[in-house]
Amino acid sequence: MRLGIIGLPRSGKSTIFDALTKITATGESRAEDRIATIKVPDNRVARLNELYNLPKTIYAQVEYFLPGIKTGDTRAHSICSSARDCDALMHVIRNHAGFGFDEKTPYEDFMKLDQDLILNDLVAAEKRLERIELDHKRGKKMTPEEHSLLVECRNHLENEMPLRRIPQLAAAPLLRGFAFLSAKPMVVLFNNEDDDDSLPDIKDLTDLENCIVIRGKLEQELAQMSAEDAAEFLNEFNISASAMDRVIKESYEFLDLISFFTIGKHEIRAWTIKKGTQAVDAAEVIHTDMKKGFIRAEVVSFDDLMEAGSYSEARKKGTVRLEAKTYEVQDGDVIYFRFNV
Repeated sequence: MRLGIIGLPRSGKSTIFDALTKITATGESRAEDRIATIKVPDNRVARLNELYNLPKTIYAQVEYFLPGIKTGDTRAHSICSSARDCDALMHVIRNHAGFGFDEKTPYEDFMKLDQDLILNDLVAAEKRLERIELDHKRGKKMTPEEHSLLVECRNHLENEMPLRRIPQLAAAPLLRGFAFLSAKPMVVLFNNEDDDDSLPDIKDLTDLENCIVIRGKLEQELAQMSAEDAAEFLNEFNISASAMDRVIKESYEFLDLISFFTIGKHEIRAWTIKKGTQAVDAAEVIHTDMKKGFIRAEVVSFDDLMEAGSYSEARKKGTVRLEAKTYEVQDGDVIYFRFNV
């Protein structure tokens, strides 16, 4: 899962990136794209390792992507366009005052960048429609469904409606290649003052978007601390969990992601899939050969396995099941895929 961090200049994108990844950039590197891969916290992986004691434990991973900003470039679209290959966007909004800053205007800042996402998508949709219609005049057969979907997109975008608000369009398979920015799931990160952990009173925004408050500077300091100092810091400032843990949890929820586990001879591994994924498609996440030669999925839930104390005991209790291709994998399933190629 790749999450792209976007925002207007001076919104605190780099501060948030540092807080989420525990990586601090030098002045020179801020002009370059920054990428960091972070393991997804999941105590079930550790508990499975206690049960099996295997050499390797591999957690699911999330990748944070912060587009670089060239000196003097304040155009919002240039900040966003390189995030097209991200699975979701994290829109950082300045919600704090400070020396040298203009008055905070979180709603206006959100709309400014969101409108730019919409404009980018509108230009892309219109260009494709022009090409389709030109090819049609030249006698080339067009795909009516693609044309219809693009017309619908254009209509919504012309009315300043981001495509993520129309789920059937955002998820349409024929539109995936366009990687529309306004169609991507979005979480809004309000970058607050150190002593402010509340959402701003902006119903037109907080009622429509997935919103989280992050006290950026505070969380950035926390990310650089030892585990012992961090625990004391969390308690002192009444922070229930680090920014990294909270944002990953929220990201999983709004992207409808779940984890399943596999246990091999040498490793325990967590895998990330969409909620509702069928067993045969979950097998493909591990290797395409598993999908091609899929026979059955041998499944036991994490809770049932831990209660039984071992796989053999879970089998005796009847909680290990054989499932077919169409079985919808559940969060916490421990799966052994039977396949033949």
